[in-house]
Amino acid sequence: MPNPGRYFRSHVTSLACAGLVVLCAYARVSAHDFWIEPSTFSATAGAPLSFALRVGVDFKGDPVPRSTAMIERFVIAGPDGVRDVMGREGYDPAGYVPIATPGVYVIGYRSRPTSLEQDAAKFEKYLQEEGLERISDQRKQAGRNNMPGLEIFSRCAKAIVSSPGSATATLTDQTLGLRLELLAEKITPGKPSTFRLLYEGQPLEGALVVAISKDAPLQKLTARSNKAGRVNLTLPGGGVWLVKAVHMIPAARETGAEWESLWASTTFELSAIPSPATTTRGDRKSAAAARPSDRAIPAVRASR
Repeated sequence: MPNPGRYFRSHVTSLACAGLVVLCAYARVSAHDFWIEPSTFSATAGAPLSFALRVGVDFKGDPVPRSTAMIERFVIAGPDGVRDVMGREGYDPAGYVPIATPGVYVIGYRSRPTSLEQDAAKFEKYLQEEGLERISDQRKQAGRNNMPGLEIFSRCAKAIVSSPGSATATLTDQTLGLRLELLAEKITPGKPSTFRLLYEGQPLEGALVVAISKDAPLQKLTARSNKAGRVNLTLPGGGVWLVKAVHMIPAARETGAEWESLWASTTFELSAIPSPATTTRGDRKSAAAARPSDRAIPAVRASR
């Protein structure tokens, strides 16, 4: 006869191990990028779609299992409206959603804050790498640049997924009301593309925005946001892209931290740039005549 006590202890042990995995995953997130990695960026209507959370550098990440304690908001917005992304506690991928209607879907994830303390040298290096020189300057002016950096940080990640058969061929981003949010306003592969950064719904000026290709992660594209919160970046090719930005402000006194950082990201996939046709003896068409028209991705639709 099964021993109920033994089963209970085994079940509790399993839950504790799962929780430990989650805590370890979140312990590795310091000064690392965070993004959503869908099982596919071109979903089939009627098929399940999963969303993995990843943390790492140079678009190479470790899995972050689902942790209800860390999730402030995890949603998907599309033709059927906005709904929560469900999942199994302690598991990777962190979420699953069935796609019922063809169209474009925007997934959003907002984490709860996590505290982190780094020694002075590591904190100053992190500030330089993420374009937060103004914070470094403020620490110097206050005579605290040799002090450890104590912060709380949280994640504001998005991903854009399309389902074939939608009425439009373009991806359509939309605002989800994340505290720090990147919007893909218009992307044309090989030409200047526009992204907008919002902090609490308002344009954020002076932030460093970085675009990273999955195929060439060391060849990063960077620009500072203007007064309207916009940057123009020329994405040279197709494939999967990660665009990210970090914003830091003084932390609220009750948090016990000195600084608060917010990490925004968005992931999407672009079609490869068509190669111009070449003229041969049997084909007198010029390259210009044979070149397909540019495909614009995406136009923004606000739904806050």
